[in-house]
Amino acid sequence: MKKQKHPLITGALILTATGIVTRFIGFFYKIFLSRTIGAEGIGIYQMIFPIYNVCYALTTAGAEIAVTRFVSGEAARGNLRRARSVLHLGLFLSVSLSLLAVLLLYLNADFIAVYLLHDARCASLLRIMSATVPFGACYSCITGYYYGLRRAGIPAAAHLTEQLVRVSAVYLIYRVALSEGRSLTPAAAVIGLVLGEFSSMLFGVFAISTDRSARQQKRKRDYSLIQLAKNMLSTAVPVTGNRVCMNLLTSAEATLIPFTLQQYGLNSERALSVYGTLTGMSMSFILFPNVLTNAVSVMLLPSVSESQAAGRREQLKRTVQKTVSFCLPMGITFTVIFLLFGKYLGTFFFKSEMAGDFIITLAWICPFLYLNGTLHSILNGLGKTSAGFFNNLTGIMIRIIFILLFVPKAGIEGYLWGLLANQLFVTLLNLRALREYLQPGKARLS
Repeated sequence: MKKQKHPLITGALILTATGIVTRFIGFFYKIFLSRTIGAEGIGIYQMIFPIYNVCYALTTAGAEIAVTRFVSGEAARGNLRRARSVLHLGLFLSVSLSLLAVLLLYLNADFIAVYLLHDARCASLLRIMSATVPFGACYSCITGYYYGLRRAGIPAAAHLTEQLVRVSAVYLIYRVALSEGRSLTPAAAVIGLVLGEFSSMLFGVFAISTDRSARQQKRKRDYSLIQLAKNMLSTAVPVTGNRVCMNLLTSAEATLIPFTLQQYGLNSERALSVYGTLTGMSMSFILFPNVLTNAVSVMLLPSVSESQAAGRREQLKRTVQKTVSFCLPMGITFTVIFLLFGKYLGTFFFKSEMAGDFIITLAWICPFLYLNGTLHSILNGLGKTSAGFFNNLTGIMIRIIFILLFVPKAGIEGYLWGLLANQLFVTLLNLRALREYLQPGKARLS
């Protein structure tokens, strides 16, 4: 009899393969942007993403995790009709909030740009970007549904579609601008972001509309939608609150970096260039290997939730231990690679010695960065969202303290030290929260 592949492994492999392709596309896309809109343009472009992340956290993050957790539970019981109801409730909640967020963001773009981001040029980018919020909300709930069913192929294909449409759209805008004697602006990159999100949403909607698995189930609805909604909200609301809080602090962090760099002595343009080089160029290399750990993280959440519900304690313990034994050696390997070749990578791909210097310094965070994402997903799968929130909150506060105290005196190096301290401390906190699954003997299920 042919042995069936484990859905966690299969899903992780699908997401990894897709992630490698999309990371390659995104990587060369960043190179293209660095040579068309420049480091300062990338800095301006990157500044709007904390606001985007706050909108995502408010409208989507909690709903997506709730959909994944409840769909995985219903699928394990064979109730696909109830799983589809979970999706519909998640979509209603997420899309309703997203439409409100669009209105607030569009009307207050000038205030946010001037008083929060300290750059009026971001206002037009925020208005364009606001269109992505409902598209992203719809897409995220659909992908959460398929992750819950352990069917990673559809989210992977949707993500690949999004990346291809985004890059193609920006390249076409660039060609038109070039033919008219104009240069590319950060607005073109944001338009590409909107079109990419729209295409992934269309892909997801098409997949759901043609998926007849739930319709073929003749079971009558024997559950209350109101009770189901309450159960989902009990998971979604804490996650949403945690994510909003985290992203507000991250937004403050992104705003403080250029500001404190000016206190260090850089002018506004130079500060944005340094920020753009760090976030838009150097971090592209550091995050590239993270594609594998991200794929594992996505598939861990429904797998851990299902194992916990079934009382499979030893399986949970093995999952945590294998995660640590895989991610740490991987991180150490890439630390060595970036230390040896970071300078060359920065100058060859981005024509920037500064990018190479940042890669070398950031190399030390790789073992902790790659491990933390998977550990956080395990904590969410176990329902330990409060522990995960506290750990990440502590990490962000460490970074903000370093920004306020060290960047005005040491420049961007002060922030890089903060990143290392943050990742190391959060790793220790995450391992402490999962210590019962790392110790010899039988684990006690939470």
